[in-house]
Amino acid sequence: MRVNWWHMIIRVCIWAILLGGCRSVAGDDSAEDLLQQATQFSQRGERAAALSRLDEAIQKFPKTELAWYLRGRENFRAGKIKESLFDFDHYVKLLPKVESQQWERGISCYYAGEFKKGAKQFEDYQTFHNQDVENSAWRYLCVAKSEGVEKARANLLPIESDRRVPMMEIYGLYQGKKTPEVVLAAARDDNQAQFYAHLYIGLWHEVAGHAAEAKTHILEAEKHKIAHYMWDVAHVHADRLRADEKK
Repeated sequence: MRVNWWHMIIRVCIWAILLGGCRSVAGDDSAEDLLQQATQFSQRGERAAALSRLDEAIQKFPKTELAWYLRGRENFRAGKIKESLFDFDHYVKLLPKVESQQWERGISCYYAGEFKKGAKQFEDYQTFHNQDVENSAWRYLCVAKSEGVEKARANLLPIESDRRVPMMEIYGLYQGKKTPEVVLAAARDDNQAQFYAHLYIGLWHEVAGHAAEAKTHILEAEKHKIAHYMWDVAHVHADRLRADEKK
């Protein structure tokens, strides 16, 4: 998914925290310290430590919106889907004006099995940014899970131009007009493009009931690591598939 302006502001604030220049909502330096520590742990991939700091920040300063947002992301990365959704829900409760922008919340809804709620989140995001193929794809996935693939395809959110490769080919796949082979050919040998191609082909296969093909592409997507939350999504999905194998 694309980073929206609100998330850009959040990222600027995070960096300001790291430089000691961003005041917390609660106006207490200890809140700043906790968010700084959590962010540093997160950057090093130390999920348990990051979550511990965010838990403490929320316990002490429960009205600090950023802490809930960051914990939602960390909980998702840790595979704690329901906890992640709880955090994102509370974040938009504290800051209702950002609700339409919360695509991460929609993804947590999908993995929590709350497909209708997820579909609504992606419909709302379309009013914020209407040229994001990923948003249309995730809404398709939610609808397919709750009402079937035919209904999802018939009600696919319209996208005219997403310049990222291979997004328009992915959109064509979800429309039923293109094949996975076409998507992969468009991605060529670009690592990021290959990541997105395999991720969305895998998800497309999953809701169609093609478990083996879905697994192949999700695991392949995980191999094409990129510095983006969407790679975390692929990693969490791959972990769930590996866990299912052991049952």
